[in-house]
Amino acid sequence: MSCPFVREQPIAEGARVIRRVFRIQRILRDRQDPLAQRDSVLIERYRFSREGIIYITTLLDPYVKSSTRRSRALTTAQTVCIALRFFASGTFLYAVGDAENIGKSAVCRAIRKVYLALKQFLGVFVVFPSHVRPQVVKQGFFAIAGFPNVIGAIDCTHIAIKAPPGPNEGDFVNRKGVHSINVQVMCSHILTSLRWCVTPCATSPMWKPNGQDQCMTQESSESQAFLHYTGAYDGILLGDRGYACRRYFLTPFPDPNPGPQTRYNAALARTRACIEMTFGQLKERFQCLKGLRVAPDRACDIIVACAVLHNIATIRLERAPVVEVQPVDDLQPVHLDQPSGRAARDRIVQNNFAY
Repeated sequence: MSCPFVREQPIAEGARVIRRVFRIQRILRDRQDPLAQRDSVLIERYRFSREGIIYITTLLDPYVKSSTRRSRALTTAQTVCIALRFFASGTFLYAVGDAENIGKSAVCRAIRKVYLALKQFLGVFVVFPSHVRPQVVKQGFFAIAGFPNVIGAIDCTHIAIKAPPGPNEGDFVNRKGVHSINVQVMCSHILTSLRWCVTPCATSPMWKPNGQDQCMTQESSESQAFLHYTGAYDGILLGDRGYACRRYFLTPFPDPNPGPQTRYNAALARTRACIEMTFGQLKERFQCLKGLRVAPDRACDIIVACAVLHNIATIRLERAPVVEVQPVDDLQPVHLDQPSGRAARDRIVQNNFAY
């Protein structure tokens, strides 16, 4: 029976015991330590696990470490996590600053430090023909659809940017009417990028309605080695109809006949699908690549940094994002096939698909 002189409602002792047993212990985390979270939270925010972030922090520490601890300077881990959050989300700098409890200017400086540091490792993590022996790469490609002697797949993708000021603004408009940077990528069978060619400036116009990929190949310094191919790696590249067929660079038949040529085209499409998967994983892992609101030269540095991070994530077997199906870009065939390219294509059809 409750006492009439006490206004508080009585609490049963049993209920109090149950509350005490099921009470969730509060955990006060250090805001200065971005790694004081579960792995699932870190992957969602930064696209890397705790071990992956520690690896990147150790790798970049000599390049991004603050020279002083005055004015509560950011630690290397904080600087790396700020940049990774921007790469992963692609949001505005002030939003990243609000999430990390720092100012917008500090976010801008941290991101710049990190992408310039990652740029130094382009030749370490983006290597042609691969980090493994060429024979392993060929076997990996052959296991996909039975296409022989393939050492890489190549294609181009456009990274949208904001319209740059100045007289060269029109040179960045692609054939879809969007300001973008044309990026040519070569990848392996495990979706690691092997070569990157970024075209940021007016010397390589983007407006190439029919043969934009072919022109990228002719203008990129990386592709010049293949234009004078001497068989150093004894392998071939696969491309789509936006490229001309060469001895080292095979493309589909524009109008295949039923039988061997159709089987050749189907095997080539399945084999080079890895480059489309690479683009999909790259843009899903780093959402900033779906639209960069920076100047073209800085956009190119960010693209290169994301390429290095993508290879690090792939090599370390980090969790891969779910890739959305990309629409097929209908390209008109480029009728510049070389006789040596047609002969190499016919030879592969005869030896591997004439059954």
